[in-house]
Amino acid sequence: MIVLELIRLALQRLGAGRLRTALTALGVVIGVAAVVALVGVGQGATSGITARLQGLGTNLLTISPGGAVTGFTRGAAGSAQTLTLDDATALATVPDIAGVAPEITSQQLVVAGTKNTTTQIVGTTPDYQTVRAFEIWQGSFISPLAVEHGLRVAVLGATTADDLGLGAEAVGQTITIGGLPFEVVGILQPKGSLGPFSQDDQVVVPITTLRHAFNSTDRVRTIGVSVDSVATMDAAKAAITALLRQRHGLDATAEDDFTIQDQAQLLSTVSDVSTTLSLLLAGIASISLVVGGIGIMNIMLVSVRERTREIGIRKAIGARERDILVQFLVEALTLSVLGGLVGTALGVAVSAAIGTVAGWGIVVSPWTVLIALGFSVLVGVVFGVWPARQAARLDPVVALRYE
Repeated sequence: MIVLELIRLALQRLGAGRLRTALTALGVVIGVAAVVALVGVGQGATSGITARLQGLGTNLLTISPGGAVTGFTRGAAGSAQTLTLDDATALATVPDIAGVAPEITSQQLVVAGTKNTTTQIVGTTPDYQTVRAFEIWQGSFISPLAVEHGLRVAVLGATTADDLGLGAEAVGQTITIGGLPFEVVGILQPKGSLGPFSQDDQVVVPITTLRHAFNSTDRVRTIGVSVDSVATMDAAKAAITALLRQRHGLDATAEDDFTIQDQAQLLSTVSDVSTTLSLLLAGIASISLVVGGIGIMNIMLVSVRERTREIGIRKAIGARERDILVQFLVEALTLSVLGGLVGTALGVAVSAAIGTVAGWGIVVSPWTVLIALGFSVLVGVVFGVWPARQAARLDPVVALRYE
């Protein structure tokens, strides 16, 4: 028999018992839908996290102070005061560095008219916009002239501007930070949160202004460094490490009194973890496919029993064992493939719905769909072979006498 004729006969036979066919295919539908949906959600979550991490900055290296040592007790990373403004200035001379942004912070009350909020004030330089990949919504960023002369100008994060009830007309207005007047020169585009930390709830001011008004130290909380390209990331890290060790007078046996976090390594780690999690979820969901396969095998065995006399007649008029085997196998495959197609459509719909709610959109790889459909075909083959062989091996004499 030609393939199309076999498929037509299979569909005709399956259509004779629609309810039974639908219930049998349901296991495959659920299994395939679960695989596609869970893997799609995993890929979407990975995409969302990666976008947030990339939004932290362009080819970002974050340099933080090391841990302070008191007696025999070492504090957490960042508890020491080992990085200075001079360190940041020196880092600007390192090859392959696109920007250096030292940061000093202070929590202050910000007031605009009748509204107020307590938020983080970040003292930094104009390179902060490039290093941390911020975009301006209204106005402009702090200028080198503002840093040089310690001008009282401020750039508001999107959340801070909303909390203060300020919109596009805020540029040029005066607000108070810690009781001191500042002119608003710009508002940043929103970037969202990374975990519990919001990148939009802050006020950026010139680093010289913050030092003069709220924090006279030349010690910095962190130094953000933007590298020219990913290819030069390792070379830049090595050069920065060597320069800071030299500036801090560390001998060859001493530990670094600073830490350098590589954004690329963090992205790679997130990707590896997400891939492992997606595979785990797909493995769990594939159990449903096995259950669906058992259902197919069960219904095919019942079909063989019901059609014993039909098989005997076919053999009596010349049908070979191979013909009977192929016929029943095609029926099992048709059932599993139909279930796989419906399950794939359902899985994509569920993944899209979750992605829309979570904010990362539809992220379903074509490979995920192909693998899910491939598994549904494999289920049809594996669980359809035995019933098909049972049918093919029936003795035609015994089959004809079966009532």
